[in-house]
Formats: sequence, structure tokens, C-alpha cells
Amino acid sequence: MSSKHEFSRLKTDILIIGAGGAGLRAAISAVESGCSVIIATKSLLGKAHTVMAEGGIAASLGNVDPQDNWKVHFKDTYEEGVFLGNWKMIEILAKEAADRVYELERYGALFDRTPDGKIMQRAFGAHTYRRLCYVGDKTGLELIRTLQDKVAHSNAMVLDEFVVSKIITVNNRVAGAFGISMRDGTFKLIECKSLVMASGGLGRLFKVTSNSWESTGDGLALAYRAGAVLMDMEMVQFHPTGMVWPPAVRGLLVTEGVRGEGGLLYNKEGERFMLRYSPQKKELDARDVVARSIYREILAGRGTEHGGVYLDITHRGAKYIKEKLPSMYMQYKEFAGIDISKEKMEVAPTTHYHMGGIRVDPDTNMTNIEGLFAAGEAACGVHGANRLGGNSLVDLLVFGRRAGISASEYAKKVKQMKFDDSIVNEEIDRIISFTENPTSTNPYILIDQLRETMSKYVGILRSAEDLQKALDTITGLKGKARNVGILGGLRFNPGLIACLELNNLLLSAELVVRGAMERKESRGAHFRNDYPNLSDEWHKNILFTYNEGKNDITFQDVPELPDYLKDLFKEGQA
Repeated sequence: MSSKHEFSRLKTDILIIGAGGAGLRAAISAVESGCSVIIATKSLLGKAHTVMAEGGIAASLGNVDPQDNWKVHFKDTYEEGVFLGNWKMIEILAKEAADRVYELERYGALFDRTPDGKIMQRAFGAHTYRRLCYVGDKTGLELIRTLQDKVAHSNAMVLDEFVVSKIITVNNRVAGAFGISMRDGTFKLIECKSLVMASGGLGRLFKVTSNSWESTGDGLALAYRAGAVLMDMEMVQFHPTGMVWPPAVRGLLVTEGVRGEGGLLYNKEGERFMLRYSPQKKELDARDVVARSIYREILAGRGTEHGGVYLDITHRGAKYIKEKLPSMYMQYKEFAGIDISKEKMEVAPTTHYHMGGIRVDPDTNMTNIEGLFAAGEAACGVHGANRLGGNSLVDLLVFGRRAGISASEYAKKVKQMKFDDSIVNEEIDRIISFTENPTSTNPYILIDQLRETMSKYVGILRSAEDLQKALDTITGLKGKARNVGILGGLRFNPGLIACLELNNLLLSAELVVRGAMERKESRGAHFRNDYPNLSDEWHKNILFTYNEGKNDITFQDVPELPDYLKDLFKEGQA
């Protein structure tokens, strides 16, 4: 095999991997700072998973409930994350949320309005007050449209349909990244002074998911192999309501906005079962509570014909539904032939969000690798063991901006690191090898087996026995993955992307399972049948470090709240 290949070189101050909300917001900050910016995305610009966020952006504007403020938002977020989140990041999020929403409005976002012209806010699960700023039920789409327009009018360079396969570091410092352009099959080396990882989550680890095709844990794996620490990997959120029927759209998100606008959950016997599981918060309890409640109804045989429960908003009337939930109305009309203003929806839990990810410094969003930053779903720290609805969009706005600023400040202080081309040639050899094995294993077969395994054994309810079965299967699949390959060449070959994604999925899966095995308690989205109670002993984060091919596990106590934040949890203080 040749050891010398053709590849082009690009140079920039800052490379941003991912063109969702976090990546685009980071790019805006970086460009405004005067730095050169390249955005690399394996999808098309404007098609990131952020567009699938529907319900709204959480921010304590107080437009509908004037008593809301950042302290209540902080308390809700920390409490519903079951005290596993980093208090400093949550405080930053709660304090800066309103500014980011108003900023988005200045950029051109068109929010729904109150009668007196203020940004409208709706109720959402486990938020004390009506806090979500929204654009019907397509808030993420409006967010991406607005940020994309801002970036398009800047001098940032966009590489779309570009798959990054390796981050290059020298002496624990970022030096660049390497990948392949799917459009023409050419290789590119991007030399940079700092890098922002904004690649999203790992929902595609599971068979039933609301996540778009890009969410395969690529950024986590890339950062991890480069030496970054990953944390809270076991914390995978299952959204209570995904579509159940027809099979082709199973898992597609049914926004929490439906319940926020008054939607009620019923089992097949007509019982509004959330009154039994959560008599106070009912349908608007935290996502982990509602998801487990639905799952238990289905397991108990009280599910619908297609294995779900009913979500009913017909009592709101057609005019209200079409005005507040236009996308949801069309989604069911087009995909299921159901008019949700007249008929109930069938819903069931779907893999939705990863609270874990790359550990970052709360103030700068830099990882333990100098010059490597992370933001959005790829990073962790804000959401603890359970994310509140609406906090994902504000997370990517707040910390996307901060990561872009920090990456710019860092890039201005350092020189480009030098490295030998042999690193690049080895990576090209690895990628080409997928096309050169005539007896190779089909990567799609292994990916399907992995997804089946994760869904069966590492879902809403977990146990030591099931987790061990999952780990054994993953170990076997890792062995088979060494022989994967595809037919065809390098240009526009989805199978080649699958070969690269498979290794990222397997790594992410193993860390999710190992973290879940270690955490011998139930906390937030992580529920163990064999350890059903919350444990003070496990008020700690689980950390993973890549060490010569092995996954080293360490633990750290969750940072203790300062006194002024502890006071918020005293009656009536927030």
C-alpha cells in the first residue's frame, strides 16, 4: 500500500466541526473577533440536527410569568439534572439565556408574540414557570435559519459534505484535523490554531431515535482518541413522545410542546395514567419520569395496538392546534394520515439527547487538550443526569458563543503547531483500506446489530445482566469491525461514511455501557432495575480517558454549590 498520497492543505485560525446551532454561533463569535474560520460539516449547511428541535428556547424573560428569573431557571436545571451538573455552567446558562434570545431576535428570528408584542413563552416539563420562547413548533429551524444567514454574510468558509476522520495534536495541543470530501473523494488537511467541536450527540446508537442521521458520536470519538476526557457517558435521555406509526417514521419526535399546550396522555383503557405516576406535575414532569411511566404502561399490557400510548390534544380545537403546533399537525397528517385536531396520537419513548460528552472548563469551554474546545450536545456539564426541554437550544447559543470567543482568544496567542506528513499518510491509508478488501464485512450489518443491542439492553430500564450482554456483543462487534469494507471508490460513497461511523459508534456504545455498569444507582435518565434508588455515594461524575488503546475510568465528586446558590434551595428563596 502506498505511503504517499495527494491531499490539499487549508490553513485557518479556527476550525469548527459541526454546523448546527453551537457551531454556527461559535463561528459568529470567532469571525467577529477577527479570526479566520472554517466550518466543516458532514451534512449540508442548514441541515444539522438542530432543525429538529421544535418546542422552544428556555430563558427567564418573564414575559408571561413575571416572577420568573435566572435563579428559578438555575434551580430547575440543577434539580432536574439530579444534582449531577456543573453548577458554574448552569449559572452561566441561566444568567445569559435572556441575552442570547434577544440577540437572536436582533439577528432576525421571528418569535411568536404575546398580545402586547413581547416574545411569547410556553410551559414545558419540569420548568416552574412558562419559560420557552418559541416559533410555533419549529423553533430549531428558525434558529438555524437565522444563524446560517448571519454566517453566510460573513467571511467564514464552509466545507459541507466533509467527513473529519482525525484530530491531529502535538504535545497535547491542537494542530489540525484531517478528512475526506464526499463530493469528489479528495482528502484535505486543515491546519488550525484552535478547534471547536460542535458535532452533536450519539442518538443513532439506538434503533428508535428522534435524531437525524448525523448523530453518530463522531465528535466524541475524535476528541477522545485525541486525548480529551469524556464524562457522564451513561446519561442518555429518552424523550417520552416519539411517533409509533407507521414504522417508517417510528421515533420521529412529537414535541413536548404538545404537552406544553395541554396535551394529555392516556393508556388503551382510557386512563390518564400520569395522575397515578406524578399527581402534581402530571404530563409536565421531567422527561425521564414521563418516559419511564409510558414505558411501564406498555410493559404492563396497557399500551396501544402499535406499542405506544395515546397523546390527545383534540380538546384544544383545530384553530388553536394549527396555530400553535403547525408542524406537528402536518407531520401526522402527511406521515400517518391522522388529523390530530380530531384523533389521538400514538406515541412511545424515543432516544433523544445525550447529557454526557466532552468535559470542558466551565469558564472557557476548553478541554484538557490545549486549543480544543467543545460546545452544544458534544460537550457536557450543564444537564447532569437529565436535560430539561428547551435547555438544549439555549445551551448551544450560550456556550457556542463562549466557545467561539475563547477559541479566538487562544488562537491569537499561539503559533501554528508543526507536524510530519506521515500522520496524514497513515490516515489516508486507513481510509483507502476500506475499499481494498474483497472479502470485507458489510458495515451496515454491524451497525444494525449494534443498534438492536443498545435498544434491547441499554434503554430506559437497565440491569447488570443486560449491560453485560450489551458489552459482550459490543466486544464481538469490535472484532468484526476490523474487517469492514465497501465496494466502489471514495467519491459519494455512503458505505465509506458508514465504515468511519461504525468505529465511532462502537467506541461511544462501549463507554455508555461501561459508565452504566459503574453507576450502581438510579439517577435521572439512568435507571437500574437492580439499583432502583438514588445513592449519595454516587454523587459523582464518571470520567473516561483513552490510554494506549484502553479506556481508563476515574471518578470525581460533583463540584459543591457555593453558599449563595445553596440558599436558592431553601423554601421561597428562588
